[in-house]
Amino acid sequence: MLSSLLSRGVLASAIFASCAATVTTVSVHSTAAHSIPPLLLLQNRAFQQVKPNTIDALFGWAPINGTSINVIADPIPLSGALPNSLELTIPSGSSGRVGFGNEGYWGINVNASWTYNASFYYRFPRASSFSGKLIVMLQSSIGVVYAHASVPVSGSTTAWKQVMVHLTPTSSPVSTTNIFTVTVDGASAIGETINFAMFSLFPPTFKGRVNGLRMDIAQACSHLDPQTLYDMKPSFFRFPGGNNLGQSFSTRWQWNATVGNLIDRPGRMGNWGYINTDGLGLLEYLYLCEDMHMEPIMAVWAGYSLDGASLPESDLAPYIQQAIDQINFVIGDPATSKPAALRASLGHPEPFHLQYVEIGNEDFFAPKSYMYRWKDFAEHLEATFPHLKFIATSQPFNPTLDPIPKQYDNHVYQTPGWFAENTFYYDSVKRDGTYYFEGEYAVVSTNASDLFGKPFNGRLVYPNMQGSAGEAAFMTGLERNSDIVFAASYAPLLMNTANYQWSPNLIAFDASHVYPSTSFYTQQLFSLNRGTEYFPSTLPQNGTLYWSVTRDAPTNTVIIKIANTGMTTEKMLFKLPFNSVHGTGNATVLSGSATANNSPETPHAVIPITSQIKTGKSFSYTAPPYSVNVLRVEAK
Repeated sequence: MLSSLLSRGVLASAIFASCAATVTTVSVHSTAAHSIPPLLLLQNRAFQQVKPNTIDALFGWAPINGTSINVIADPIPLSGALPNSLELTIPSGSSGRVGFGNEGYWGINVNASWTYNASFYYRFPRASSFSGKLIVMLQSSIGVVYAHASVPVSGSTTAWKQVMVHLTPTSSPVSTTNIFTVTVDGASAIGETINFAMFSLFPPTFKGRVNGLRMDIAQACSHLDPQTLYDMKPSFFRFPGGNNLGQSFSTRWQWNATVGNLIDRPGRMGNWGYINTDGLGLLEYLYLCEDMHMEPIMAVWAGYSLDGASLPESDLAPYIQQAIDQINFVIGDPATSKPAALRASLGHPEPFHLQYVEIGNEDFFAPKSYMYRWKDFAEHLEATFPHLKFIATSQPFNPTLDPIPKQYDNHVYQTPGWFAENTFYYDSVKRDGTYYFEGEYAVVSTNASDLFGKPFNGRLVYPNMQGSAGEAAFMTGLERNSDIVFAASYAPLLMNTANYQWSPNLIAFDASHVYPSTSFYTQQLFSLNRGTEYFPSTLPQNGTLYWSVTRDAPTNTVIIKIANTGMTTEKMLFKLPFNSVHGTGNATVLSGSATANNSPETPHAVIPITSQIKTGKSFSYTAPPYSVNVLRVEAK
């Protein structure tokens, strides 16, 4: 979950100004209210959490040229975490190349400018005199070979052996209906059985990280595609996610099962109905935060699962210790902490940066048990890590928690109208030393009576301009109240268009393309135009226009963000209090029809457009319908 860390300071009252009948006048106060601080490619690759000797266990895999493949409970498993292997049997009468292939995650993008790193383990369950070669390939679904490498193998290899090869394609096919294959000469291998485990195929990754993110999702590969996480300049990352903490006690996310060698990560059934390999584990999350210069907000499992069950208080002790160990892995001293020593052994002896820890996720679903769960976790964690800030996940002050939380995480999924109407949600919140994290928010539907229904009844598949304008209106309120709202993040983040369980999402992607949504561009516009000071101004009143004003003090740039949530253009008049205002500025505008969205069919339907505008101490501006606008002008 990603967005801008917002500011802390002192909220000042806004100055009201009279409005003409058809022009909204915005007068900006001359004094800042508060500062704004800077703040894989193979599916089912290790046969984790599947039932051996079933068709379902072969999901993603297929035999080639008449061979027999089966997932078995290996009598000599690769590791205790990975008990299953893929058994390849070459039958009599075989000829040509025989073996198996993997279709990837609904396709594999083959790019001639990349070198792919492929690896797997193999062993012969019975020693034999066989001597031959395994051919590892990237090829089309009809057999066109784009890259290949050969690996000598011997039937005397009865212990697990890892194979690592590099694959550099000779061409870049347009289609992504490609497969990863491993084959052997059928005639020479008749009667042989070979077991395989823990396959991996990676293209180049962001920052070259092992088990890292796809470059096109993490960072643009060319100036034509500025649509990725890094381009949004996010300030924080919440992990391991919200619901990803666990659907049940047995399938909860456990930090120690997600670090170290991949063969020691058992994976688990995720709460969205598919298996999590946990190849993207705690250490990978932390490196991602370092590489993108993001503040980590890390959650710990706190005794409640989404199946509705809460642990009794008497059973919490080992889970509290697991949370302490998780935090020590991140920031502990290797000389005194075993989890920290593990971190050091994995290549990061220095502690990672960490100041926020979230205790649980959406515990407003179990408020009664959260009273004792929060107390026990918070007291132990605060005593062990007094310098950290702990975030509660129940409704603010309901129930009453002890110790009193200093930070709360709020989640809201609603309609465009709700977000616009609630832009003043935090204005009336008491300033009593409590701070708020808007940890998940998004427009999900246009139908308030069926928010989580089907697309035919208002549920959005992709964010659209009506929704994004509503979110932007809400965000102006978050910025106005950033003395108490310290962070906010759109959710969820990523969606594979071939298979998803929730919509809409900030960024959609398939095997070869990334589709930035209108809400992505909205988040990006706010993130790239934060400023360092918030200036009070005339407050929005009973219309479709919402705005906030900040200034980037080092560059003397006034930044005005405007959301027009209505279907008509709206005229505005800005009055700036500065002695000197440049005569021209820039306007970056994201606008379209209410239903306009960026989908695989129309990936660039709505994109921000920047143009020059006339400015001054007093200047006019017209906001298009359903639009997010950012105005920048130099002023001293």
